[in-house]
Amino acid sequence: MRVLGVDPGIATCGYGVIDSSGNVTRMVSYGAVETDKALATEVRLKLVHEGISQLIERHQPQVVAVEQLFFNRNVTTAITVGQARGVILLAAAQHGLPILEYTPYQVKQAVVGYGKATKEQVMLMVQRLLALREKPRPDDAADALAIAICALHASTYHSWRERSR
Repeated sequence: MRVLGVDPGIATCGYGVIDSSGNVTRMVSYGAVETDKALATEVRLKLVHEGISQLIERHQPQVVAVEQLFFNRNVTTAITVGQARGVILLAAAQHGLPILEYTPYQVKQAVVGYGKATKEQVMLMVQRLLALREKPRPDDAADALAIAICALHASTYHSWRERSR
C-alpha cells in the first residue's frame, strides 16, 4: 500500500510518501510544496493544488491522508490552512483517491503512542520507524510522514478487524 500524507499549509505544505508491504514500511519521498508570501492567496492555493496533483501523478498513492484542521487562537492562520486543505482534498478527489483524515492527537498516538507528544518526539519516531539516517526536514514534511504512518496503522487495524469478523 502506498500512502501520500499531507500536512496542509499555504506557505509550507508538507508531504510524505510511504510504502508498506507486510511488516516492512519504507519512505519513498518527502518534502514540501512552498509558496512565496508575496503572491496573492489564490495563486498560492493554485500552486499548492498543482504541487499535490503532481505528487499524486508521480507517486501513484492508493490513498491520501491529511491532518484535520486544528483550530487554535489564530483565526487567520486557521482560515488559510482550511483553504489549503480544500485544494488538497480537491486534488485527491480529482484523481479518484480516498481521503483519510486524522487529528494531531490521533497522529501522535499512532506514531509515538502518546497523544500529547512533542514535535521532537514525533520527528524521532518517524526517523526510527522509517529507518532514516536523519530527522526529516522541514517539520511539515516530518508531520506529513507521521500522518502517512498513522494512515497505515489505521488501515492495518481496520483490515485486521474486517478479517476477524
